[in-house]
Amino acid sequence: MTIVKHSIDAETAEKAVAAAANKAVELKLKMCIAVTDEAGDLKAFLRMDGAPKLSIDIATNKAYTAASFSMPTHAWFEFIKNDPPLLHGITHTPRLVVFGGGFPITLKGEIVGAIGLSGGHYSQDMECARAALQAIGAEAA
Repeated sequence: MTIVKHSIDAETAEKAVAAAANKAVELKLKMCIAVTDEAGDLKAFLRMDGAPKLSIDIATNKAYTAASFSMPTHAWFEFIKNDPPLLHGITHTPRLVVFGGGFPITLKGEIVGAIGLSGGHYSQDMECARAALQAIGAEAA
């Protein structure tokens, strides 16, 4: 038996990055924007001029987390907040981000990648990510 997986193409990944960057400019933010394929491997990236250096890894890890678990990063806290062993244990997992700004990219019912943003408050990161998802016709998360 074989499994067929689809992946975001470079053109769509770049379109998502551009849409997120446009939203960031509108909000007067300097962001790092990462798009990964369905496996969490980097497909497109932008560090806007003046974006914090620490945001490079945070954005990439948000996209990685969203791709790895097929769920937005903001859903993690709700999932773990009332479970002390998970709350205090899983947060030490390398590359796992448990606050907003990372979303799976779902096209035609299939996860083909993920996007992660960092540079603003996580709610602003989420707003820019949603603009990118909308621009590429991805299903809302």
